Amino acid sequence: MDTSDSQIKFDNHGICDHCNTYDQNIKPFWKPEASNSSQMMELVQKVKVSGKGKEFDCLMGMSGGIDSSFLLHKMVTEYGLRPLVFHVDAGWNSQLAVNNIQRVVDKLGLDLYTEVIDWKEMRDLQLAYFKSGVSHIDTPQDHAFFATMYKFAAKHNIKYILTGGNYATECIRNPLEWMWYQSDSIQLRDIHKKFGTVSLKKFPVTNILWHKVYLPYVRGIKLKRPLDFIEYDKEKATQELEEEYGYQRYPQKHFESRFTRFYESYWLPERFGYDTRKVQFSSLILTGQMTREEALEELKKKPYDESTIHQDIEYIATKLGITVEELNGYMTMEKKTHKDYKSQESIFLLGARVMRALGLEKGGKR
Repeated sequence: MDTSDSQIKFDNHGICDHCNTYDQNIKPFWKPEASNSSQMMELVQKVKVSGKGKEFDCLMGMSGGIDSSFLLHKMVTEYGLRPLVFHVDAGWNSQLAVNNIQRVVDKLGLDLYTEVIDWKEMRDLQLAYFKSGVSHIDTPQDHAFFATMYKFAAKHNIKYILTGGNYATECIRNPLEWMWYQSDSIQLRDIHKKFGTVSLKKFPVTNILWHKVYLPYVRGIKLKRPLDFIEYDKEKATQELEEEYGYQRYPQKHFESRFTRFYESYWLPERFGYDTRKVQFSSLILTGQMTREEALEELKKKPYDESTIHQDIEYIATKLGITVEELNGYMTMEKKTHKDYKSQESIFLLGARVMRALGLEKGGKR
């Protein structure tokens, strides 16, 4: 991490606050153990009890990425869980992601439920984010994923949602100026009100108080991250999936979505100077999966494929129903931040302080 995070701070030893937060708030408490760790076995038992007599004992989100794919493989083959595999199609799946999902789900003999987001509304919301000038234009897709999964679990009273989120590859978080909170429904609605052209009648909208307070503490629906309870090595996990399912790897984290690939590899670094590989590599360095020298060598390369980026830009423009010239125009328009629009910032900041004080949140700085 470097000063492309404008809020970064270095101590007298030249160590940044991202690393110090990891050393002080995560490392002392995060103890990934063998597969039969007490934490994991306790979670598995609770999930099985909650699902007794039901067709499924949990809901498991699946994007086709390495984290969610390995989680699914592990929880079914090693722990005997019976998940309903949940996928949200926001219109941007790569063929590689579709193939990976199908390979894993089919071999495990599981049911796959796919929720398709209304494309007319999705397209309008994404264009609104482009027109707003903010960096975090992938918010509509992320918001749809979380909102749909939470609403499905609430509707069908599924008590456990398991996700592939983890400290091993995500202990360093993207600075908020790079990626604002995806669950901020106030900002989503404000940006759409200012720049959208169609009503959001079908688009799933969640609220942080609903899914952070009401669902877990009133309805008893809990979101868990099992990969935090076991030793999780990204490269070893990828190799295991390749051998077991014929899984095909992606050039970079989050590239299972064609829009996210454009957003993280081109939009953020070229328009704002934000290279998410610095965040991803920093996590791998701190958890012993990559050396700093290897990371610096990788960062010498462009984050996007120079031979295909023009095809990607044309694909994004065509899919959104605009010209390449219009899309390129968004690259040079006035830059805005989340502070230029209404938001739930005060709620997020208060919630983060409370969660950390209660020991419920040990995540890195945002």
